[in-house]
Amino acid sequence: QVQLVESGGGLVQSGGSLRLSCAASGIVFRLYDMAWYRQAPGKQRELVASITLTGNTNYADSVKGRFTISRDNAKNTVYLQMNSLKPEDTGVYYCKAALGSYGNWGQGTQVTVSS
Repeated sequence: QVQLVESGGGLVQSGGSLRLSCAASGIVFRLYDMAWYRQAPGKQRELVASITLTGNTNYADSVKGRFTISRDNAKNTVYLQMNSLKPEDTGVYYCKAALGSYGNWGQGTQVTVSS
């Protein structure tokens, strides 16, 4: 059974930092591309950052230079370091594990940035 469990969300002031973690089980983690998405109230879910199984990364323009995605295959975990947070970064952050067209989602963790 595939499980993705996000943690690390919370309430932070504008300009602050948070580090999200997503622990995976039930998959051969090193074979999966991993990604973080977020969904703000009333908006569609959007891609924030992704990292391939070989370590190549990609970021949404809105977070470039502020967020860093990384993975630890030994711990079956993907991270999202978020710095210089802005109120518009507020939303539920979801972890996704993808293998070809097959994907699994975590339950999400709330990030709230106050101004």
